[in-house]
This record gives sequence, structure tokens and C-alpha cells, in this order.
Amino acid sequence: MGYNESDAFPTQVKILIAGGFGVGKTTFVCAASEIEPLNTEELLTTASIGVDDLRESTDKTTTTVALDFGRITLDQHNIVLYLFGTPGQDRFWFMWDELCAGALGAIVLADTRHLDACFPAIDFFESRGITFVVAVNQFDDAFRYDPDEVRKALELNGPVPIVRCDCRDPRSATSVLRSLVQHLLSATPSPTG
Repeated sequence: MGYNESDAFPTQVKILIAGGFGVGKTTFVCAASEIEPLNTEELLTTASIGVDDLRESTDKTTTTVALDFGRITLDQHNIVLYLFGTPGQDRFWFMWDELCAGALGAIVLADTRHLDACFPAIDFFESRGITFVVAVNQFDDAFRYDPDEVRKALELNGPVPIVRCDCRDPRSATSVLRSLVQHLLSATPSPTG
């Protein structure tokens, strides 16, 4: 029998969806999930004034306070992805260590209007050796940068893929997940022997 890439790859995979406040994590999980997603959205209140950065999200009325959860099956690899959307605000970062336990990969969502908001997520995954891709959410009013420009701005070294997406579009979200799986497969060493 010949070696098959998917033989060394788990059939059930935990994936994190991370990024700054208001970048589209909940929207991404909802668009990609084949099941009714679990959301822990709460209304923004006056208590968040000065705490949460609403400069680009003036119409945002809710925020994730724990996690988002969804699931999708990628037929081409027969892999079930369990999607865990992380909270984006600094005050909920204590949950990230728990959420990343057992995660095989991650998607860092980026918004070019305030690219600096994804640095903490990139640093988090790099420091833990978690393979990730950067998905630039194409907000309607944001300038479209070339992936190489985004890579340079984020100071990414190595083979981290940069992809564009529309977090509202299920096909786009699924395409990002496929890119992550391909990246994970390419990083998985083949069995010896």
C-alpha cells in the first residue's frame, strides 16, 4: 500500500478562529458551520466604552464573551473540523490558553483598516508552535492590499499563507479552511519506514 497524506492526518481536527475585536470571527464561524453554531454573544453596554475599540465597528452591538463553536466536514479529505472562535477583546484573553488546548491549527482574521489588532493572535500562535494562516477579511470600505504587502506589514517569516476572504460568504470561509488544511498537510511529516 502506498502512503496517503491523510493517513497521518487526524480525521477530527480542532481549529481556532482568532483575531482582533470586530474582525469577523463570529461571522466566519456562522458562515462556515454546517450545524447551528453556538455563540456566546452579549450586547455591548456603556461599560465597554473606553475598553472595546469601536473605531471601525460603529454599528457593532454585540461581542463574543466566551467562544463561538461550529463544525464543518471537508469531503475531499473526509476531515471534520471543529471551529472555535476566540473572543477578541483583551479582557477575555485568559480563555485563549484553554481554547488552544488540542488545537491543530488556526486562522488569524485580519482587517487591513487596523492590521495591528491581529499581532497578538499571531504572537500567541507563533509562541505555541500552532500552524496558522492569515485570512484578510475584505470589508467593503477597506483598501485591498496584495498578500505580499500584508505579509511584510505583519512581519511574517516562513510559509504562513495569506488569503483573502469574505467572512459573510460560506464558500469563502470554507475556502480559507481548505487553505489551512492544505497548509497543515504540507507541514505534517510523512511516516518513516
